[in-house]
Amino acid sequence: MKYVIGRKVGMTQIFTERGDLIPVSVIAVEPSVVVQKKTTENEGYEAIQVGFGEAKKHKMTKALAGHFDKASVDYKKNLKEIRVDKADDYNIGDEILAGVFEAGDYVDVTGTSKGKGTQGIVKRHGFSRGRMSHGSKMHRTAGGMGASAYPGRVFKNHRMSGKMGNEKVTVQNLEVVRVDADNSFILLKGAVPGPKKGILYIKETVKRK
Repeated sequence: MKYVIGRKVGMTQIFTERGDLIPVSVIAVEPSVVVQKKTTENEGYEAIQVGFGEAKKHKMTKALAGHFDKASVDYKKNLKEIRVDKADDYNIGDEILAGVFEAGDYVDVTGTSKGKGTQGIVKRHGFSRGRMSHGSKMHRTAGGMGASAYPGRVFKNHRMSGKMGNEKVTVQNLEVVRVDADNSFILLKGAVPGPKKGILYIKETVKRK
């Protein structure tokens, strides 16, 4: 399975060869280094552990520093485990770059959505507001939440105001429009989750919907 890790640069628009104008998300792919292999014989499943982002030794624990020393790779700020069909296809120290994808591929992108703090029911859930005139006191309030006599409580998962955003989000079936392997950039059609400079995990779409 093809897999890269990158950071969101932003959005722009480009013209296709047919002259169509399409919006694209620009993603800077960070070189990921294979730090560890996990096999069915040892761990019970096939996976590789990759590190990305430069880090300094004095800012990590001795155990983590020893983990990188054992693999003889540079120290990395983040570690990510990736399930693969066969871990033996990779070698410790291999780099995973933007060139693994090509234009026309379809990918799933996972990231952390923008945090919007505490929001009300209108913004968070799309509820309609109350009337704004004729002495109404209910404009953007939640309204009734249940009967008082029975059950005498608010049911779990009732849609109310609260924290919005800052959640793990996956957008599926995004088309790879262009790959700049020399500068390590990937252009995807459409929007991807998260703010600028946010970390994104991009993997090949297994089954298109």
